[in-house]
Amino acid sequence: MNSMIDALRERLASLGQEHVLVFWDQLSQDEQDQLIKDVASVDLEHLASLCVEAREAVPESPSRVEPLPQVTKGEDPEGDTRAGEVGWEMLREGKICAFTVAGGQGTRLGFDGPKGTYPAGAVTGHSLFQLFAEKLRAVSRRAGRVVPWYIMTSPINDGDTRAFFAGNGWFGLEPEDVMFLQQGTMPAVDEGGRLILESKNGLCRSPDGHGGSLRALSSSGALADMKRRGVEEIYYFQVDNPLLEMCDPVFMGYHRESGSEFSSKSVPKREPGEKVGVLVSADGKPGVIEYSDLADDLRHAREEDGRLRFRAGNIAVHGISRAFVERLNEGGFALPHHFARKNLRGIGQDGTPTEIPGIKFETFVFDALPLAERVMLMEVDRASEFSPIKNREGADSASSSKAHQSAMFASWLEAAGVDVSRTADGGLEHLIEVSPLFAGDRDELLSRKGDLPSRIDGDTFIQ
Repeated sequence: MNSMIDALRERLASLGQEHVLVFWDQLSQDEQDQLIKDVASVDLEHLASLCVEAREAVPESPSRVEPLPQVTKGEDPEGDTRAGEVGWEMLREGKICAFTVAGGQGTRLGFDGPKGTYPAGAVTGHSLFQLFAEKLRAVSRRAGRVVPWYIMTSPINDGDTRAFFAGNGWFGLEPEDVMFLQQGTMPAVDEGGRLILESKNGLCRSPDGHGGSLRALSSSGALADMKRRGVEEIYYFQVDNPLLEMCDPVFMGYHRESGSEFSSKSVPKREPGEKVGVLVSADGKPGVIEYSDLADDLRHAREEDGRLRFRAGNIAVHGISRAFVERLNEGGFALPHHFARKNLRGIGQDGTPTEIPGIKFETFVFDALPLAERVMLMEVDRASEFSPIKNREGADSASSSKAHQSAMFASWLEAAGVDVSRTADGGLEHLIEVSPLFAGDRDELLSRKGDLPSRIDGDTFIQ
């Protein structure tokens, strides 16, 4: 044991990280074992190279930024019908799976628990996970084939998420068709590149970013499970959007028809200053420019018809080839790391808690775009596909999302001839929710006109 610790001290010292063992003699045997395991999980040489990159990194702006060509959903009905048939055929053949990135907590919403357990249904308050599970059941029912679901959690919410599914009977899904995998973490360092201790026997760590989801698919065995099932395409989405169209056959059909390895949905930005990343072509390669990095002249540029020229707001819904994700993980993970500087909670050399100016390392899923041989971008209607729950109040909050959900369901019902109670200015008087198990989309609801009420004059849940 002593020789092993001496070797570890020597290796850490050679990399300027010997301080990690400063409290060694104060630790119990179990705590020492935990610290050794924690340090052993870190590729210290790679971390050292990342620290050099972080010190030397100079932000570079692309010299040429252009809008990416987009397919607009609804603009070509014949094309949409054809692509939809392709998408449904893939679903019937078991070639598509769902993949949810759900590693966050609801802290920003004032909610104690995994974000996927947050009550999001407009009338029922059903959780985000329940809404997605029922949408998945609806798609599987129509396809006549189970669509498997992969859910990425994080170390802080994995146990609670699993317990939530088990405690709710897996929302009618078969447990073997739901696979959980954990997001990876990266150790944080101080501005000198030294590992930060969170406790005397543990490193300060942070999630490795949503790009790490593509690494987790490989390391967890999820990609191997997909291959065993015959899954070829991954429908990727984040956990906070109740309006998500599950495994959208039209989108996935265009994705397959175009030969795309990485496809993305976008919505038109509401206004130039909306805080959403924009899908663009930067120096001839597809990618995303964060809202804060888009130059003012580009942010405000308009087309001749008055629309924003750079309007393709990224909503984090992607169609990704399984083979492409496998390739990204061959010989080491291909996505670049980004560096975030912020104050981090750790302990000082005297063992007391303190804030330390530090660096976090993370990867972004959209950095896969320029690595794909072919990409496809589709603009979709915000009102029917995107109303995330990110804030406690105001825009992109639970209340705004419930209003948008109700508005969409009201439009379906009115198309079916239902009288929906409205205010003098045309607003809805009541909240409305349609269970995905009753109708997964507008067309399915129209096919069930005989099962609908003639009028909506109170908060209504149709199931």
